Amino acid sequence: MAACFHFDAIMSNHTILLGDWATLAQHASAIRFEVFVDEQKVPAEIELDEMDAVCLHAVAYDALGNAIGTGRLLPDGHIGRMAVRQAGRGTGVGGAIVQLLMEKARERGDAAVVLNAQTVAAPFYARHGFVQQGEEFDEAGIAHIEMRLVF
Repeated sequence: MAACFHFDAIMSNHTILLGDWATLAQHASAIRFEVFVDEQKVPAEIELDEMDAVCLHAVAYDALGNAIGTGRLLPDGHIGRMAVRQAGRGTGVGGAIVQLLMEKARERGDAAVVLNAQTVAAPFYARHGFVQQGEEFDEAGIAHIEMRLVF
């Protein structure tokens, strides 16, 4: 079962559903494949993993009910698989997803959240309070940097 959260982004009303993989897999996986596999050429066989079954997932919908963004919170406090379709970029949807996942991590008692940001997205996460940790590394052919936010 999914919980429903409403928020006002820059120009329009959006809804974010939080739930398990069984509830949100259809929309979350479609967004992830469009962004990571189709746009960024991440190999399809590594996009879905065994962690999906144990994560808290978020899917954002626009005012027309179109799924436009997703992210997940792992049991160990990692945020991952953050993806927003091109139509949703620049609307505040990605920020709303990351903020909601951070809030859920804090509510369950996590001391910090960690993510592996694509290096080009590091400024986005820095605006949400994340700090770079360590050196740049390659993941699926894309430059990444670990970032952390301590509550």
